[in-house]
Amino acid sequence: MTSRSRTRNRGTGSHVPRFIVLVIVALAACGSREVSNSERIERLLTLGKDVTILATDSGLGGMDITADLAARMERSGVFRRARIVFFSALFKERSGYNSLVKEADQLGIFDIVLAAMEEKYRPDLLLIGCNTLSVLYDKTAFARKPAFPVVGIVDAGIELIARQFDQTPGATALLFATRTTIDSHAHKAALAGRGIPEDRVVEQVCDKLAGAVDRGPGSPETVAMIRNFVAQALAKRPDPTTPVFASLNCTDYPLALEQFREALAAAGQPGIPVLNPNARLSDFLFQPRFAGRFPSTEVTVEVVSKTVIENEMLEAVGAILRRIHPATSEAFLAYRHDPHLFEVDLDRVEFIRSK
Repeated sequence: MTSRSRTRNRGTGSHVPRFIVLVIVALAACGSREVSNSERIERLLTLGKDVTILATDSGLGGMDITADLAARMERSGVFRRARIVFFSALFKERSGYNSLVKEADQLGIFDIVLAAMEEKYRPDLLLIGCNTLSVLYDKTAFARKPAFPVVGIVDAGIELIARQFDQTPGATALLFATRTTIDSHAHKAALAGRGIPEDRVVEQVCDKLAGAVDRGPGSPETVAMIRNFVAQALAKRPDPTTPVFASLNCTDYPLALEQFREALAAAGQPGIPVLNPNARLSDFLFQPRFAGRFPSTEVTVEVVSKTVIENEMLEAVGAILRRIHPATSEAFLAYRHDPHLFEVDLDRVEFIRSK
């Protein structure tokens, strides 16, 4: 290096290329305000090429969402390649977040799960395919400064219910969900904000139904539980003469969609609408303005779980997935069991019921 070149690059008087200056200014400008979740999603759908999308659930209903997402993604051309990973948030077999006494324990465990997702997968997007976890998410420490955009299923369910009210004025909604989802009153409150009276939304807790559905949607156990919960919900209507529709606001319940329809018909409500938010969660990814950015999308699917997935669950859910997207069914049956996927000290939490 000549003395002239050494002088040029010395200290603060060195010549910095103009494009680097512009990049620094742009980064500083971006750092002046927090980028919103919607802005991150817009950027991903506009600029993303090879992406990793995680879907999570505390049960296996999220596999329904994963299969639907993979099938639609292959045809979309939204991205060049999409690595889709179902990351089970379940921390203990035959249990779940609704089995924990304290909300602080629910939030603490979910925060650990979210941190593990970030560390192990660096996702470009997370779909929370679980109403319980969607209700909890905004209260987590992770949500204060997320490392990637996050979309929960509760909003999709609210939109679906609101549209059905538009189509059937004067109807009553029968909302079937887990205890955590019902206790939050998230759906009822959001609908009230849209002018729908609270007494037009009947909330029905379905304790232990998610686990029964995962073990077998058409099993005698599941059918009996659904008939019982349907009867309880119908009995709560303020006016039994008004029309009704049902909304399945636990991701596992649509796996037993036909069983719900049969139970409602047997209770005197044949052919009523039964809403399935699972099919709506990923709609935002497939807007026409983003479709066809690439000739096709190369899709891979993976399934990972901290807990062991029982054989009866693999058989029951795998058969449903095969009809939606065979490759997702294969990935589910060949799931990776990783007991160290995330670490939770279960001796420090108190349980009240099995999922």
